[in-house]
Amino acid sequence: MANRPLSPHLQIWKWGPHMAVSILHRASGSILAFVGLPLMLWWIGALAAGPEAYASFASWIWTGEGDGLQGIVSILARIALVVTTWALFEHTLSGLRHFVLDAGAGYELDTNKFWSRAVLIGAPVLTAAFWAALLLR
Repeated sequence: MANRPLSPHLQIWKWGPHMAVSILHRASGSILAFVGLPLMLWWIGALAAGPEAYASFASWIWTGEGDGLQGIVSILARIALVVTTWALFEHTLSGLRHFVLDAGAGYELDTNKFWSRAVLIGAPVLTAAFWAALLLR
């Protein structure tokens, strides 16, 4: 085997909030693509198909009337809506952070950690505020 320098392994790096935000940015993008898009297409298709189709969509998502499959789908759909909402806020906040970084600002370690923590705290807070406003109105 040749005596080549080895790349640092994950054990070398000290994990920080900026690394978590980077990983969550990729994960939230995947959630939006694979969960959010089908939900949105289902919703838009139900809107376009008329009042009866939308009522059927709403009963599957919100009421979960009946036992069996519809109740399970309703619970899973509600979880998917909350997770997708979090993913939307996380991806948006992280994208804004990356936009500032791409402009050449915010690379100082303290600034980078501050905005990373702001994203990590802001996404769940915005998600909770959104659902509280939606459900408590």
